[in-house]
Amino acid sequence: MTMITVAGGDLYRLALARYGDATQWWRIAQANGLTDPVLTGPATLTIPALTATDTGGLLDPRT
Repeated sequence: MTMITVAGGDLYRLALARYGDATQWWRIAQANGLTDPVLTGPATLTIPALTATDTGGLLDPRT
């Protein structure tokens, strides 16, 4: 888990930068009690780590 401070923007871009997948924005939202992916003003956010079993809703090809 990581803490970062951002000044506006959106969780889509943040998820893309951190996870390589913009659709994972909800993980950041959930960890911070947010429902809207658009950020207004400065915010300190918790960025949860992805685990080896996180597949982004896709079937895991290893199983």
